[in-house]
Amino acid sequence: MAELVNVTIDGVTVAVPKGTLVVDAAKKIGNHIPVFCYHPKLKPVGMCRMCLVDIGTPKIDPATKQVVRDENGNPVIQFMPKLTTACTTPVSEGMVVRTATEQVRAAREDILEFLLTSHPLDCPICDKGGECPLQNLTLAHGPGVSRFDYDAKFHNEKHVPLGELIFLDRERCIQCSRCIRFQDEIADDHVLQFHDRGRGMEIITFSDPPFDSYFGGNTTDICPVGALTTADFRFKARPWELQSAQSICTHCAVGCNITLNTRLETRHGGFEIKRVMPRQNEWVNEIWICDKGRYVHHFTRSEDRLHLPLIRREGRLVESTWQQALQLVADTLRAADGEIVLMVGDRIPNEDAYLLGQLGRAIGARVSVSPNVPSHYADVARAFGVGKDADFKRLGRGDLVLAVNADVEEQAPVWFLRLRQAVVDRGAQLIIAHHRSTKLHRYASAIHRFEVGRAPEWVQQQAETLAQALQAARHALIVFGDEHLDGPRARALAQLLANLLLQSGHAGRSDSGLLPLYPHANTQGVCDVLSPHTALPPAARVVWAVGVGDPQELPPAGFYIIQEVLHTALVEQADVVLPSLTFAEREGTFTSGDRRVQRFYRALPAPGEAKPDWWIAQEVARRLGFEWRYNSPAEIFEALAKDVPAYAELSYAALSRVVEQWPPIGREDLYYGGTAYDNTGGIGARYAAEAETRALPPYDVTIPEPTIAGLKRGPRMLYRDGELIRRSALLRARMVSLQQVA
Repeated sequence: MAELVNVTIDGVTVAVPKGTLVVDAAKKIGNHIPVFCYHPKLKPVGMCRMCLVDIGTPKIDPATKQVVRDENGNPVIQFMPKLTTACTTPVSEGMVVRTATEQVRAAREDILEFLLTSHPLDCPICDKGGECPLQNLTLAHGPGVSRFDYDAKFHNEKHVPLGELIFLDRERCIQCSRCIRFQDEIADDHVLQFHDRGRGMEIITFSDPPFDSYFGGNTTDICPVGALTTADFRFKARPWELQSAQSICTHCAVGCNITLNTRLETRHGGFEIKRVMPRQNEWVNEIWICDKGRYVHHFTRSEDRLHLPLIRREGRLVESTWQQALQLVADTLRAADGEIVLMVGDRIPNEDAYLLGQLGRAIGARVSVSPNVPSHYADVARAFGVGKDADFKRLGRGDLVLAVNADVEEQAPVWFLRLRQAVVDRGAQLIIAHHRSTKLHRYASAIHRFEVGRAPEWVQQQAETLAQALQAARHALIVFGDEHLDGPRARALAQLLANLLLQSGHAGRSDSGLLPLYPHANTQGVCDVLSPHTALPPAARVVWAVGVGDPQELPPAGFYIIQEVLHTALVEQADVVLPSLTFAEREGTFTSGDRRVQRFYRALPAPGEAKPDWWIAQEVARRLGFEWRYNSPAEIFEALAKDVPAYAELSYAALSRVVEQWPPIGREDLYYGGTAYDNTGGIGARYAAEAETRALPPYDVTIPEPTIAGLKRGPRMLYRDGELIRRSALLRARMVSLQQVA
């Protein structure tokens, strides 16, 4: 436990860990010292001087080295001759801080007056209006009038694109360097810097392409003024016009907590997402999200959304009613006599996948996941994944991160940020094995290479050496991917890595275990609740494909039922098309790659007559004679928890649990943490790995020979071409084609 020191702030005494900065100690007792350059996630620099306070410490007798006391026995406090920056000063035992003296008040007023000498009068048109720290702090602490002549203001170029995603208004910049420091300290993308000196100093980007980072949108969140804005949101809405719904990002295995800001649009009379913002969850994404999660939301209101059921008549898909479409589906399934393939994608929620699985097995269908879902090793990750109470923030000196065949920044960007912190900031050891270089290689203490697609063979050959390295570590986290591996070989890799955990004694320990780089937010969940077949039959009478997304080969069949969100190429194969909802238009749960089950909530109304996948499954079941009466995902999850052992201790109430988080982000004091949202929807809960609850034997591993199909399975790059990203014009310039990554 950290050593505590006592500090008195404006007459209130508080005990805080040694090394805590004065500004944070004050925050713990609700004393909000104003800041601009300081951010609790960044290193302090003391640039803006807004946090000046009066600090005193117990006077020490130079002869005796003891604290000098007054006649009442109280320590004599000796105050500094000048005000001190609260953001760079750590507390010490007996320190006294005064934040409300006349000297402090005058200093804050002066700082704001200086900042406003060249700041434009843009408040009526500024995108930061309504959530601007400069505006708020000026009203709270600034002068009522300015002594500076408006004509003497320094003017600069406005609305300068820093690439295609971020715009800079140079006049509004107060040179706090938060954006530069985030890119340097957190993202390790050194793409921004100050240029020039004096009043003409400005932010520039010098990467090619400009502002080349997956995390640029976070700089707009922490910018304390309207200097940085996203191309997605600028001039689109005001914060007070927006409605907010707490949700989960679907685009990788991390399961970042987000908030969807929506507004009614008069041009088409419907609600749409205006921006995607981070929501604080210190155990998942802290307050960061990647730019894919921020910008790939336009598919929710794409022009090719499916609004009505479609039935093929005379070779053409024509609009139908739900009654007609559902009855045709039920009649066709009944006549198929069990020769049915029910294929499910990994973008749908747990509740929907569970109900589909129940229906599929009840009618004798072969329940499987789509070929692009890496289901072959989900059971291994469930058995040997990280512990129920694992926390990346605890990884540090003495711990080992082993990354095998893993490109973490491309496949799970926020996990990349968190692993980098564990290694660079806290001293964890990183060993990497890959056939090519990745950004994570920058921080490795040891780098190993193997031939393309030969990750399992490398682990098998190095097993003894790796086991020794793992055994010497306090905690061992093994991150792995399936690049250039087909399903059976990816399973062999996962099993070999699980055996290493057993050999080294780390299996079932809290901060140790496997961390798979799945493609989507619910890959693990769909595999958990479906227990799918991993092989498809050569043919079937009926194929029912639900949420499989990107075009792929379906087994030959006489009848195709396609249940989708968008009118994709796959829809053109359908005999019946059932329009479903996106995550933004309903509620449910996702299970992340580290097995954290999290709730998400409805942000948008349904487009047209589209329905949630669970509703469609239930309506088909009723027409087949099953007496199902689920009224909500909550009721389905209750049944799921009774039926799926891993989820037995989970409930919507448990997933909705809200706890106090540090630092406090998303409150009214936006100047402190930026424009991120407080978590009122729940931090979720991770179910226990099997190795935590019982002793598991090692796997008997046979490595299959490589297949051509497996070797062609290229890396899942973040901006890889796909059905959802293709609907976001902002990312089109950076989208990577399938051919480029094959």
